[in-house]
Amino acid sequence: MKAVAYRQSLPIDAAESLLDVTLPEPTPGPRDLLVRVHAVSVNPVDTKVRKRAAPPAGEHKVLGWDAAGVVEAVGAQVTLLKPGDRVWYAGDITRAGSNAELQCVDERIVGRMPSSLSFAQAAALPLTAITAWEVLFDRLEVTDKTQGALLIVGAAGGVGSIMTQLARQLTSLTVIGTASRPETQAWVRELGAHHVIDHSLPLTSELQRIGVPSVSHVASLTQTDKHYAEIVKALAPQGRLSLIDDPATPLDVMLLKAKSLSLRWESMFTRSMFHTPDMQAQHVLLNRVSQLVDEGRIRSTLGEHFGAINAANLKRAHAFIESGVARGKVVLEGF
Repeated sequence: MKAVAYRQSLPIDAAESLLDVTLPEPTPGPRDLLVRVHAVSVNPVDTKVRKRAAPPAGEHKVLGWDAAGVVEAVGAQVTLLKPGDRVWYAGDITRAGSNAELQCVDERIVGRMPSSLSFAQAAALPLTAITAWEVLFDRLEVTDKTQGALLIVGAAGGVGSIMTQLARQLTSLTVIGTASRPETQAWVRELGAHHVIDHSLPLTSELQRIGVPSVSHVASLTQTDKHYAEIVKALAPQGRLSLIDDPATPLDVMLLKAKSLSLRWESMFTRSMFHTPDMQAQHVLLNRVSQLVDEGRIRSTLGEHFGAINAANLKRAHAFIESGVARGKVVLEGF
């Protein structure tokens, strides 16, 4: 089968940073689906793994943690899906990725793709939807009755774009997104944020500008170490903070004590990596997001379509993600 892989960790502009290769077709395990991949999107995790995790000498590593495609075959113990189903998923970081014509993935982390979306539109959503959902409802423990204000730091990115929509559609929170450029600020407003503030300025002064003295919840999606002191100031006593990024400098948790603030980390790979008892929650939430999309309550966050799935186009996509200026998601489609 066709695939895009790498043999060593290199800068994306290096000739062999990503390669077009031919690999054996995978065989599904007992709970696996064998999926023919139609479209993928690129996330920051793709670039981080490429730069940090070299495969064993002589082997290829396939990246990709977002896909939309069709089930071709199933393992002996599969009950949730069947051949011919159109599916979407974000995969498992411990297994071969989606930048290949065929991929094996555990059925418990796969959902039914929205019928109203194309494969390219659908591929933009799974990883970010899972992450946003788990931050909101598992880590921050928001319910439909929760009152207060949610500050989303980095609301124009992939996770922020879907979190803004989920928070507006499924909660009673006042949704405040941050973005620093006119075009990204307009994007966040379009997705439903009640307010948009500029994270290149102090967050507390920006909140004061819009008449919000404090927030009850913060989802910090980027540059948490840069904004951490301001986030702590902005949070109301007994507020909650969840983050998804990898701060370059350690966070001083003692700053949280005076206000009895809660800190929760989110990694959407935890359930699949550790085969947690609630691993199937990702199947359930992906089906729920699919329903919301088909009801017209959630839209695809596809920002850029980079063409076919090949090494040249994936190099362009990685470079674009590494530039830090992406709005929404970068998608590739077909081999």
